[in-house]
Amino acid sequence: MPRLRFIPTASLPARPPLPRQTEISEPRRIIVMIALALGGFAIGTSEFVSMGLLPLIADDFGIAENQAGHVISAYALGVVVGAPLITALTGLVPRRRLLLILMAAFTLGHVLAAMSDSYLTLLAARFIAGLPHGAYFSVAGLSAASMAPPGQRGRALAFVGMGLSVATVAGVPAAQALGQAFGWAAAYVLVAVLAAITVTALWFLMPHMTQMPATSVRTELGALTRLQVWLTLAIGTVGFGGMFAVYTYIAWTMTERAGMDDRWLWAVLMAYGVGSVAGNWFGGRLADRNLDRGILFSLVMIAVVLVAFFATSQWVLPGALTFAFIGFFGASLVPSLQLRLMEVAGDAQTLAASLNHSALNLANASGAALGGAVIAAGLGYAAPALAGAGLAVTAILIWFPAARLR
Repeated sequence: MPRLRFIPTASLPARPPLPRQTEISEPRRIIVMIALALGGFAIGTSEFVSMGLLPLIADDFGIAENQAGHVISAYALGVVVGAPLITALTGLVPRRRLLLILMAAFTLGHVLAAMSDSYLTLLAARFIAGLPHGAYFSVAGLSAASMAPPGQRGRALAFVGMGLSVATVAGVPAAQALGQAFGWAAAYVLVAVLAAITVTALWFLMPHMTQMPATSVRTELGALTRLQVWLTLAIGTVGFGGMFAVYTYIAWTMTERAGMDDRWLWAVLMAYGVGSVAGNWFGGRLADRNLDRGILFSLVMIAVVLVAFFATSQWVLPGALTFAFIGFFGASLVPSLQLRLMEVAGDAQTLAASLNHSALNLANASGAALGGAVIAAGLGYAAPALAGAGLAVTAILIWFPAARLR
């Protein structure tokens, strides 16, 4: 596997003096948001392609299916730990500089993953790669919202999040195909290259974020004293668990249960990605229209489509179509949760926004564990969908006091 040499930010080519965020034109703002979304594209490719690579990783290291799933949990644990820790301790770091540091660390994690020669080394590399995930999305999303015109913050957040959704359409299938053809490490090489390109783009394009004041550790930690922050995080942690319980084992579900040739797995992942892109666009507008009701609608539909997937996953085409709707309604929930956290966190928006990704990746880890548990219990590859529907219903029950007490 070819080695990647990351070029430190300090040695990048010289660039013209950067403007302040208040001095950029609308076209420049859009270009900056595309650069931010590119980082989300790299992160999304990394986060989701690992699920499709689990059979290859399991075969390479001679481990069981549920043990291979720990690769997913290791990355998610990195996000859960890194998001609050990094954002709380870097409140005084200029936002532009912090974005560069975070994406450089993400690149390093994937270089290490591609070079891993043992299962434990891969687990450590995935944990390192997950550390900057939540902080990057938090700072990138808040930067996009800070630059957005009035009344368009939800759309700005969705635009940056679109990078993650588009990754499930283009990045994940491409990385999956590379992994199938050249070994699972090739997929992580692709992610490292995408991350390095993002560092370069931000170096040249990102303005000085003068409208985002520095904050202290004490201010950021103030988010943890707010009940609404915890309720919102609980909705995300529980509500998303079912989606990941299905996604983590989709390779086995479609090949073992539906009888699909594994060469077509990329198409199933792409169907999910198309649904995610459309759902992210829909979710941004849903957040700007009616925030709390939009969250409830998404949760109800997640429960419905998970039950539907339990019934349709025995067939290739109906299963793939239902899987796409899981992506749609799952993605529609993200902008609303992100914006709700920003609204209820007061001055601690950076930490609160990053905690959203901690919640989602805690859902990732718990969903993967739940799915593995029901499969290991002999309940079959469709069973995680029903368990996930139960989690979505539980999230709905949490929504009611959250909306009532706000």
